[in-house]
Amino acid sequence: MLSSFPTFLPFILFAFVASITPGPTNILVLSNSARYGLAAAMPIIFGACASAALIVLLVGTGAGASLVALPALQTVMRWIGVMWLSYLAWQIFRVPAQPLSAQRADRRLGMVGAASLQLINPKTWMMALAVVSVFADGGEQRLLHVAGLSLTFFLISLPCLGVWALLGAGSTRWLRTPRSFQRFNRCMAVLLLISAWLSVLA
Repeated sequence: MLSSFPTFLPFILFAFVASITPGPTNILVLSNSARYGLAAAMPIIFGACASAALIVLLVGTGAGASLVALPALQTVMRWIGVMWLSYLAWQIFRVPAQPLSAQRADRRLGMVGAASLQLINPKTWMMALAVVSVFADGGEQRLLHVAGLSLTFFLISLPCLGVWALLGAGSTRWLRTPRSFQRFNRCMAVLLLISAWLSVLA
């Protein structure tokens, strides 16, 4: 595959950087892993990674053209995503000081929620457009290369988000009191809110 796909290695680096750097999805994985445990973060990781990979595949088959041609659609998607992330940030922020065992019974984001967040995130679609335009081959095997890009992005983003989940799970050793956990939740909520609104203000 490497001989017929010379941009494969640069794409691996791109996918790693895009997946490991902080963003709303990473912060949600970190927060949910700290609040509910490592196992609870797995559906979020899978849903977010699968959705992002699906978007790469859809863009590679031409579905992203309408997003480029309709700036108003980008704006609507951006504001829907920001409002949803703001709501999630508020939900995290308002969690009262309580033992970790009580927080584990709270409502969680889940796989569908994480996947939906990616689908309405125009930054994910723009990333996919960049991936396809820069790394996909334009020859007869274009669709095969796009499928390879999609699968590779999925496989690379899984362990990258897994690192954030491990960080969240590991942070619980320093969050033994209800008050310290509340401060952690509020810090995560503020970071999530900032990352969401930066996409609008940038």
